[in-house]
Amino acid sequence: MKKWNCFRKKSKKSTAEIVPHDVILNNGGTTTITTGTTACTAAAAAAVVSTQCPTVRLYGSPTSVLAAYIRFALLHKGVSVRFVPSDTPNFGSDAPVLQIGPETVSGSLETVLRYIDARFPHPPLGVRSCDDEEEEDEEDETTPSVVRAIALQHKSMTWHVERLVRWVEDLATRGGKGSVDPTVGSPRMEMKKLARSYSELLEVLLEHAQMEERVVFPILERADRGICKVANEEHARDLPIMNGIKEGIKSIGVMDSGSPDYHEALSNLSTRLKSLQENSKQHFMEEDKDLLPFMEAVELNKEQQKRVLEQCLDVMQGTHSHLFNFLLEGLLPHEAMQYLDLFISCNDRERTASTLKLIID
Repeated sequence: MKKWNCFRKKSKKSTAEIVPHDVILNNGGTTTITTGTTACTAAAAAAVVSTQCPTVRLYGSPTSVLAAYIRFALLHKGVSVRFVPSDTPNFGSDAPVLQIGPETVSGSLETVLRYIDARFPHPPLGVRSCDDEEEEDEEDETTPSVVRAIALQHKSMTWHVERLVRWVEDLATRGGKGSVDPTVGSPRMEMKKLARSYSELLEVLLEHAQMEERVVFPILERADRGICKVANEEHARDLPIMNGIKEGIKSIGVMDSGSPDYHEALSNLSTRLKSLQENSKQHFMEEDKDLLPFMEAVELNKEQQKRVLEQCLDVMQGTHSHLFNFLLEGLLPHEAMQYLDLFISCNDRERTASTLKLIID
């Protein structure tokens, strides 16, 4: 399955930088999903959708978590929405009101999300039916929330590493020539964008490792001393690789794009990124399969699970503030909504609203 990369509304990226993704196209009145490597931003997706529907307005309080959540869901669809601030949008009630042309809908979050999914089928939000909710609730009873959050983080980081691998391979294939897309800029400008993207990924990777070492691993170690030894060793193993990639990108950024040194440096950078890709993919798989399931055996009650998740999010402050958008970009729509649910479950209203504002504004 591909990712729907629709959070950065005015993104200007090279083809290699934004694949894989799903693109909404209208073919003879029938909406379909196509996948490939053609560059497409959220703004372009919104433009396609806008030709299929009237003006979309959302009335609600700027501090309403529910209103922010609905705006977040609409972004998944590539739908351009006009937000109209109102403290009592629904006849004195603070419940948000969504208006699409002459149609209006309000009510519970599930009601509004089901309406959005019906009105804009692709990509689906994955709103659960009652039967699905019962089955997932049973699963949630046994799977600690922190395990679900970490698994989603693994998926996002894996996608971002794969994206960078493809990007550098594309650079090497072009042999120092600029992208066919003029908005990407010169080779040196493109390297600056690559450096910024890797810097964001590096911060998430480091915060993720620190979160596991400070919060999750100690819980498991208290139950079985030495159980996290291999995972800790792998964290230490990959740190020099990650730092080497950062320095490699910095060096390439000041080189002449037509020089032999430039091509050699790109080749070395590609090798390092592929090593990181292989290591991280294996590491995440082993944690998801062999280590994190033991969190169930620790038998934390719901309140303890919530506190553990709160501690994990607190350690990853950058990831859940200025990099929250970056993290969600690496997830499928329904996965991003699941992660948002976990984030909301252990944060107060003010923090949740301010974080969501970073994504939707």
